[in-house]
Amino acid sequence: MSKNGDIGQVEDVGQRKVTAQQEPLIKRILLPFEEFVHAEASSGLLLLLCAAVALIWANSPWTNAYTDAWQTKLTIGLGSFVLAKPLLLWINDGLMALFFFVVGLEIKREVLVGELSSPRQAALPMTAALGGVLAPATIYIALNAGNAAARGWGIPMATDIAFALGIMALLGKRVPVGLKVFLTALAIVDDIVAVLVIAFFYTSTISWVSLAAGAGFLFVLLVANRIGVRSPIVYAVLGVGLWLAFLLSGVHATVAGVLLAMTIPARTRINTGEFLSQSRAILDEFEGAERPGTSVLTNKEQRAAVQSLETACQHAESPMQRLEHALHPWVAFVIMPLFALANAGVSLSSDLSTALTHPVTLGVMAGLVLGKPLGVTLFAWLAVRSGIADVPTGVTWRQIHGAGWLAGMGFTMSLFIANLAFGDTPLLTTAKVGILTASFVAGTIGWIILRSSQYRE
Repeated sequence: MSKNGDIGQVEDVGQRKVTAQQEPLIKRILLPFEEFVHAEASSGLLLLLCAAVALIWANSPWTNAYTDAWQTKLTIGLGSFVLAKPLLLWINDGLMALFFFVVGLEIKREVLVGELSSPRQAALPMTAALGGVLAPATIYIALNAGNAAARGWGIPMATDIAFALGIMALLGKRVPVGLKVFLTALAIVDDIVAVLVIAFFYTSTISWVSLAAGAGFLFVLLVANRIGVRSPIVYAVLGVGLWLAFLLSGVHATVAGVLLAMTIPARTRINTGEFLSQSRAILDEFEGAERPGTSVLTNKEQRAAVQSLETACQHAESPMQRLEHALHPWVAFVIMPLFALANAGVSLSSDLSTALTHPVTLGVMAGLVLGKPLGVTLFAWLAVRSGIADVPTGVTWRQIHGAGWLAGMGFTMSLFIANLAFGDTPLLTTAKVGILTASFVAGTIGWIILRSSQYRE
């Protein structure tokens, strides 16, 4: 490198140091945290840490404290209406409804403008996801048919997108963008199937009065969307009513989160051209209003221009985009880790070998570790072979197979369905053992396959 180049680098580094020193102290303190939050792998790593903490805590001398903590009653109410539930259920029925709301927003975005927006684009991930659903469920039923454990057939159908994309992010450029898009779209389809399975197969006795109330709230939400209501507060208030109605109806409350997401407006008030012209005019006004010796704090015209620009930015972005962007960090870094901490704690004090050989454990493990990669790879190959889909540019079949193994990391959604399937019974523990073991094995093998694959430009 030339001497001038070295001098330029030194000056650039020096300038960055000066800029960093000029930043407010709180900004410099929070910068490492902000970088962590925006890293793709961070959510998966935090999820893994919380699962490990739950396992250690549940098998420590303080195992009773672990159980008691999540059974602590939390009561909220207004007047004569009171809801009293253990903390675990507030997480699984309440916070996870917010998780499913964000899932619903992601599904809606993918269907409208993403990888599921056209039949040709959607064909490969949808077909692969179908294989990744049918094969695990079939394997599980084959090992548990004819008894109460058969109810858990939905457990190995799920994919934990945070873990899967987290591992891909750790592999860096070894993973082509096309493969990340494929796995993301596959996981979205998996989520759609999981929501339908929860709604139709893991629903207790239905209260038709409460369900009718839920239908009423949903109708009002659809009308609000239709007439152009864009305030998040309106949808939040009606959404709480929808959630309560589903909670009391017998249909799992998290389904309300997905239905609410479908009613959030996806349209912008102004298009790209209008936004550009308005923004340029506002910035011209801002510049023209500049007066010597004044600042934005004292210049009314500039303050008005800034507010107008903020309004234009809001009109150029749909409520669906704003909500997904605002809620995603809370779901990824608070709700999912908290769910893992509350649900991944499995006491292994009993005979572990017995748990590992239980038909439920074997069904979950075989479904996730064998069924997922086999179903995803085989159905993806059939889709390409039949001509309805193409392999993404730069992606090899070895990498698709590796992604199929990563899809075998069920974790969050598998734990959630296991709770619905088995409730507070011994079968839940065996299912959790299968989920945790299979997720670790599938993730490890998927990482090895993708790490050893050749990246193709």
